[in-house]
Amino acid sequence: MSIFDSFERKHDFLVCVDSDGCAMDTMNCKHFHCFGPCMVMEWGLDEWRPAILERWNDINLFQMTRGINRFKGLAMALTEIDAQYTKIPGVQTLARWVQETKALSNDALICAIETAEEGEGKVCLEKALSWSKAVNANIVQLPDDMKVPFQGTRDGLAAAHGFADVAVVSSANRDAVEEEWSQHGLLEHTDILLAQDVGSKAHCIAKMLEFGYQKDHVLMVGDAPGDCDAAKTNGVWFYPILVNKEAESWQELQDVALTKLASGVYDAYQQEKERQFLDNLGG
Repeated sequence: MSIFDSFERKHDFLVCVDSDGCAMDTMNCKHFHCFGPCMVMEWGLDEWRPAILERWNDINLFQMTRGINRFKGLAMALTEIDAQYTKIPGVQTLARWVQETKALSNDALICAIETAEEGEGKVCLEKALSWSKAVNANIVQLPDDMKVPFQGTRDGLAAAHGFADVAVVSSANRDAVEEEWSQHGLLEHTDILLAQDVGSKAHCIAKMLEFGYQKDHVLMVGDAPGDCDAAKTNGVWFYPILVNKEAESWQELQDVALTKLASGVYDAYQQEKERQFLDNLGG
């Protein structure tokens, strides 16, 4: 049974919201304390730790690749490490899987490992899975005061839920998203939770459009280029939560963006917000 089978459309409008770095102030701490350090540990990269962690954070947080899927970010980082610091046996196999797979998830990686030929490539895939599981375990262990929503998130979700169906559309681990949103009372303002296990953000939005929403009645709220791309792929609107301006962004969503969406005058506003978004990430 698909998660979509239990969803019932209630409104003409749909607001999709990303989690890490958008609704939840968790993106930096997860990369600082979990993703990067777990990669260093899994591949024994302590000799180059400061430089490698700085580059990991650049890729995943502070450039136009912000919010990239964990396996895409891993393949990118390991390919650079292989070229600049030390050989990463089998990294080409991981990079090829990232490019060719239909789903970027632990389950999809397990299937790839089961069918892979013995050798360095298979070992690299196995290490990528070990890394991903370690990341998830470390995220669970983060203290609760590191996993909080941005100021204004709850009020913004409540405002959207007053006239629209609300979908969480995240590439993060489902259990982590569900725990964090539930703990802070955010799930009560949502109708469906779509996470890494469902598929890409573009796929999730496309599946939601099958419920009959008009595209100009759908808004994707996110903090990363991947969120913007997912919206454009499906021909729906995008609203950015700007890095280091998250509280202001959530307030403007509530005061301005949702009104323009409901009134059918979002087009010019979208262009203005997209320019601000690109400037914010140096795009």
